[in-house]
Amino acid sequence: MASEPLFQWYEEYAEKENVRKDAIREVTKELEMIQRNMDRQLQQCHARKPTEMQDVYESVRSMFTDVKGLYARLADTLHGEEYYRYHGLWRQVTQNLVFMAALWTYLEQDRILQLEEFANLVGAKPQGEGFHVDLEDFLHGICSLPSELARLATNCVTMGDFVRPTRINAFVADVYNGFRLLNLKNDSLRKRFDSLKYDVKKTEGVIYDLSIRGLIPKE
Repeated sequence: MASEPLFQWYEEYAEKENVRKDAIREVTKELEMIQRNMDRQLQQCHARKPTEMQDVYESVRSMFTDVKGLYARLADTLHGEEYYRYHGLWRQVTQNLVFMAALWTYLEQDRILQLEEFANLVGAKPQGEGFHVDLEDFLHGICSLPSELARLATNCVTMGDFVRPTRINAFVADVYNGFRLLNLKNDSLRKRFDSLKYDVKKTEGVIYDLSIRGLIPKE
């Protein structure tokens, strides 16, 4: 049959594709397990004082060492020019890991995570050719941070900490204003950005409640 070589070639091609995708999914599953463990660790910020979180930070730092090894495996599975061909297979877990790194950075150092820092954490390039951290993935992860911090501001009040919510409010507003400077074209990223104004309102609401009760310490 004249068409037999064509279908035989396609069968071999499809088999190679499935092998590669399965290898990527295997790494992705391991990354997801680590990310969930990080999340469980970092959620303790809602019930612990900042001075009681050092063991959590060390645990997260150790887990990112494992993440770096897995990203190296991911890079070895790909050729540089095939990055976006398979990018969808690890996009979500990367966004989640950016969020974990951003939350960890804020909790420990009271500042925002930089793209270059995250790239170094996972052993990838910050941008450009080859295996890198996609900028939109990074921004998606950062977009998740204000919501968690708005929740933290409320829980700080429950724990009797009336100072930290003011810093959280200023930080969340700063992140929101930073995103406002961007001309976002990505629809999903634009929707995530639009939700940030509700996080700003939540933290402002916490500050308002503290203010009318006279609970905000004077500097």
